[in-house]
Amino acid sequence: MELVVLGTSCSNPTVERNLTAVGLRFEGNWYLFDCPEGTQRQMMKAGASYMRVNAIFLSHFHADHILGLPGLIATMSMHGRDYPLHVIGPKGTEREVQKAMNFAMFKKSFEIKVKEVNRGLAFKGEKFTVEAFPLKHDVPCLGFAFKENDKVAEFQREKALKLGIPEGPLWSRLQQGKEVKVKGKAFRPEQVMDYEKGRKGKKVSIVMDTLPSDSYFDAIKESDVLFHEAAFLEKHISRAKETRHSTAKQAAWVAQQTNAKKLVIVHISPRYKKNEDVENEARQEFGNVVVPKDLEKIEA
Repeated sequence: MELVVLGTSCSNPTVERNLTAVGLRFEGNWYLFDCPEGTQRQMMKAGASYMRVNAIFLSHFHADHILGLPGLIATMSMHGRDYPLHVIGPKGTEREVQKAMNFAMFKKSFEIKVKEVNRGLAFKGEKFTVEAFPLKHDVPCLGFAFKENDKVAEFQREKALKLGIPEGPLWSRLQQGKEVKVKGKAFRPEQVMDYEKGRKGKKVSIVMDTLPSDSYFDAIKESDVLFHEAAFLEKHISRAKETRHSTAKQAAWVAQQTNAKKLVIVHISPRYKKNEDVENEARQEFGNVVVPKDLEKIEA
């Protein structure tokens, strides 16, 4: 898994910060969380292939979260993409995708599979799931939790070959916990699986525009990495409430309450020039805080 912060600003870009978006690479494919203007250029600078984007998850339809969609889709088409792109977001996503295509005035070369969700399973891969959950913003808005499947045990290839179990579907069945037969002889999973090498899958949660609330705590609990917006500092908390955003201290409180391992603060107002000010406030509530620069890679 690779995580890259493609932007950290809210409302409008600055010289130092593009608008907030997060890129996640897993098993060779990229997954984007929000797609503001400038996203494809940020991806190029980060070495992230926009042609390997499998799915784009949209939190909501404010301009600073979706205006990069027309250009990105147009570039994919011009470069001959011929396999589907998944776009997942709240109710109205189908309409917004159509607007993006109309705005870009191009004929797409590939299928765009749109899914509108409110909560629950948003996307399922072979080795992961993405769950959606509603946030508390001034328009319908979603957060997302990317969860890698747990690894129950490690398959021991050499043991299987020594036992005479041929490579192929039988190996898969053993990894699924099923008994197999080879030339009339039965083999059990525990003969080829090392259960001591099992591990819990990584969890990455992305919380964009929202008032802090325990309504989404269950969805993000025990995240290895929690990306959480913090548009404001506590000195502007009245403005945060008015616009239904979080402060840095509140984002840190959410991380503490949900037992996150690491908090990454994004979606920072351009009025704050120093990342240190945001980080220092968050550390009043939570220790492991990162206030990243654009294009910074995050360890999961």
